[in-house]
Amino acid sequence: MLNFLHDFSIPVMGTGHSIDSPIRVGPYGINSVISVVDDLLVERIRKHYCRKFDFPYKNIARNAEDGRARRITAYLDTVQKIVQNKFERIRNQPFFEKNDKTKYFELLPDSHELKKKYNQLMHTDKGSLRDRLSSELSRLMQPGSIDINIMAKVDKINYTKGGMPMSQEFSDASAALRGYAKSSLSSSLILSAGFNPRLYNYLTEFKDFYRDTRGDIKKKIILKVSDFRSALIQGKYLAKKGLEVFEYRIESGLNCGGHAFASDGFLLPSLLKEFRENRDQLSTAVQPLIDKYYDKERNGFSADWDIQEPRLTVQGGIGVSGEAHRLLQDFDMDATGWGSPFLLVPEATTVDQPTRRLLENAREKDLYLSGVSPLGVPFNNVRNTGSEQWHKKRIAKDKPGSPCPKGFLEANTEFTEQPICTASNQYQLLKLDQIAQSEMAEEQKEKEREKVLGKACLCDHLGNGALIDLGILAEHRAPQAICPGPNIAFFDGEYSLREMVDHIYGRCPSLVPAERPHMFAKEIVLYVDYFEDLVAQSDGSKGTLRKLKKFKNNLEKGMAYCLDIAQTDPYRDENLASIPPTVREQQKRLNRLLEQLETQCLVTSS
Repeated sequence: MLNFLHDFSIPVMGTGHSIDSPIRVGPYGINSVISVVDDLLVERIRKHYCRKFDFPYKNIARNAEDGRARRITAYLDTVQKIVQNKFERIRNQPFFEKNDKTKYFELLPDSHELKKKYNQLMHTDKGSLRDRLSSELSRLMQPGSIDINIMAKVDKINYTKGGMPMSQEFSDASAALRGYAKSSLSSSLILSAGFNPRLYNYLTEFKDFYRDTRGDIKKKIILKVSDFRSALIQGKYLAKKGLEVFEYRIESGLNCGGHAFASDGFLLPSLLKEFRENRDQLSTAVQPLIDKYYDKERNGFSADWDIQEPRLTVQGGIGVSGEAHRLLQDFDMDATGWGSPFLLVPEATTVDQPTRRLLENAREKDLYLSGVSPLGVPFNNVRNTGSEQWHKKRIAKDKPGSPCPKGFLEANTEFTEQPICTASNQYQLLKLDQIAQSEMAEEQKEKEREKVLGKACLCDHLGNGALIDLGILAEHRAPQAICPGPNIAFFDGEYSLREMVDHIYGRCPSLVPAERPHMFAKEIVLYVDYFEDLVAQSDGSKGTLRKLKKFKNNLEKGMAYCLDIAQTDPYRDENLASIPPTVREQQKRLNRLLEQLETQCLVTSS
């Protein structure tokens, strides 16, 4: 599916919040992304929808042979069937009535050719021309893409009942990949959270990731990347195996939802500038490797096959149509991703009512970069979730941690031969005992205890909002975690799909206040906050000083570029005026923090 209808997509959100988004928005031509990290959640959602649509359902047991892959395949095929059925019902509806077909076309961006043809139809009198236009428009309709996200490095090795490690194709990421590869979907696989050579090699086992005799690729590869260099390296690595990257998805390191993979001080505008200036390399440096593979393995790369340069898309912190317009026009992006705002759109995502109310009322102070993830990666969070309250109650009862019902993030072997999760009751009791018996100062012990007790059961809790929202579980039995980006602080209501899409395209009064800082200004503050944390954690060594000075220099170059952007004419609702004062204030903070760091290093070395 190459001719996308919309200039935006809905990215993956948690394990459960976008788990059925294609069912909700796909029939209207909007692309969205499902997480398949939690195959047990996937199975429960499949059961729900099979019952709802009267499809046959047979449970795939947790211990079934190749159960993880089979559960994922079964769910994706179910989603595909539902989306196609709903889409065909919409396609078969008449024009000139208030129905979902009208909604489908009215949601389209005004610049799209399909929207222009629709507007022409609306002004065409009854007759053969109207009939011909109606037939043509119905034929050109298409559903949104049902895309899948796999966190490449969340790749736990699994064990047999006898405690023996299973072969690599049964690791979590490999099994998830196999589940997608065996599905009937023609869509895109998004690989995020790092470079996993073993998983990338496993892609070669499935023909759907290669061109068929017509030159089409049924399942396309999207890489979520943090910088141009890593994009080119990964693109070349895959190209040597004949695998083509359809899209590079660029995300702000900190101004995003979920896990935050911060850069070394490189701000999003600087990263996008590098992609814009060098995007041709993503084709010219890669296509010869593709050709070489096909010459050697597949009788050559046909001259009849269409070669398209990879799409470039961007997501993270976009809040008004003008910001999206700048990314599309000034940085030559092909599309944008809007995630967190859709958590407030029940037509698009699964969020339980208490958590949605929490998000509606959340302000900047309520949203923070937390240490709750067992992965050890900073995690965007909101205060006072059901998950947070659940963990506090367990701590108060001297039962810290989770029973670890799913184990997807088991990676720690500090106390055990087989990995366990740092959010588990088993790990936390062992670690707390170790801290208690250590000789560190009491103040340091308390800090270490807080770190241990701060971990949350994300495997289970991130999916509970979907189970509650769909009526599968009662709220009191399912602690809810959620991972919004900082941007959600400026959205304070529950919105319809039409309201949010019109906001994205600038067709209605802005849903956010005019004083909301520009996404680039917000990212600057987030990076200086992050720099402050790095300074606080510094060991005072010369090596750390050099590293943090480099971080600061990269950040300052990005801030200077943001000042250049601030001198241009703003697009609709774009608060460029917020950038210069933000740069001035954050530059002062940076200077103070560097002085603090240098003083610390002097004390350490003396």
